[in-house]
Amino acid sequence: MVRLYLLAPALALLVTFVVAFIVYAALCATGRPPAVRAAKHNELFGPFFANFLVWVIGPVERLLIGRVSPNAVTSASLALCAVTGVAAALGHLPGAVWLYAFAGILDVLDGRLARQTGQQTAAGALFDSVADRWGELFVFAGYGWFLHDSLWVLAVFAALGGSTMVSYTRARAEGLGVTSVKGGLMQRAERIVLVAGGTLIAAWYGVDDMQTATTIIGATMLLCGVASTGTALNRWVTAYRELSARAAAPAGAAAGARAPKPLAPAPVRAVEQH
Repeated sequence: MVRLYLLAPALALLVTFVVAFIVYAALCATGRPPAVRAAKHNELFGPFFANFLVWVIGPVERLLIGRVSPNAVTSASLALCAVTGVAAALGHLPGAVWLYAFAGILDVLDGRLARQTGQQTAAGALFDSVADRWGELFVFAGYGWFLHDSLWVLAVFAALGGSTMVSYTRARAEGLGVTSVKGGLMQRAERIVLVAGGTLIAAWYGVDDMQTATTIIGATMLLCGVASTGTALNRWVTAYRELSARAAAPAGAAAGARAPKPLAPAPVRAVEQH
C-alpha cells in the first residue's frame, strides 16, 4: 500500500496514457484515425506515436491557445525540471517521475503553441533551446547528487556530457549550414522517456530496497550516456563529411572554370536544438 500511495501520481499518469493509447489504436484500426495537425516525429518513436501524443494532449493545447504564451509554458517546464532535480537529489524518486513527465509534456506544448498561434520567433527559439539545456542540467545535477556516494555518479557525468554534445553538435553544424544532423537514437524526447521510465522502476523497488533503486538509476544514466554519446558522434561524423565534401568540391572543377565562392556560415536556424 505504501508503494501505491507514493507512486499514485506517476501510476495515474501512466495508466491514463496506456488507456488513451489503446483507444487511439482502436480508432486507427477502424480506418478513421483521429485528425491531428503538425505532428513532428523522430526516428525512434515514429509518426504513429507522435500523432498519438499530439492527439492525447490536444485538449490541453486547445485550452492554452490564446490564454498562455509559449514562453510561459517553456518557463513552467524549466521550473518543473528544477524541482525534478531537487526531488531526485533528496531521494524522492516517485515525485521525480511525474514531475519530469509533466515537464516533458510542457516541452512538447510550448513549440506547438508557438506554431499554432504564429508566435515562432528567433528569440522564442533561443529561449526554448537554452531553457531545455538548463532543464537537463538541473535534472542531471539532482541525479548526480542522489548517486554521489556511488561509482554510478560517473554514469551521470556521461549522460550529461552526451546530452550536451547532442545539442551542441547540431547547433554548431547548423551554424555552418549543415541541416542533415537532426536525427539520432537519443534526442531530448527519448532522454526524458528513458530517465522517467528508469526512475519509475527504481521508485517501485526503492520503497523496500534503496540499493536496488540506486543500481537501476545508475544503469539508466549509463544507458542514456552511451546512447547520447553515440548520437552526438554520429552527428559529428555526418556534419564533418558534408563540410569536407563541400570544401573538396572546387578542386574537382574543370580546368579553367571559375571556382565557386566558399559557402559563408549560415546563421543558426530558429528551431529547437535537441
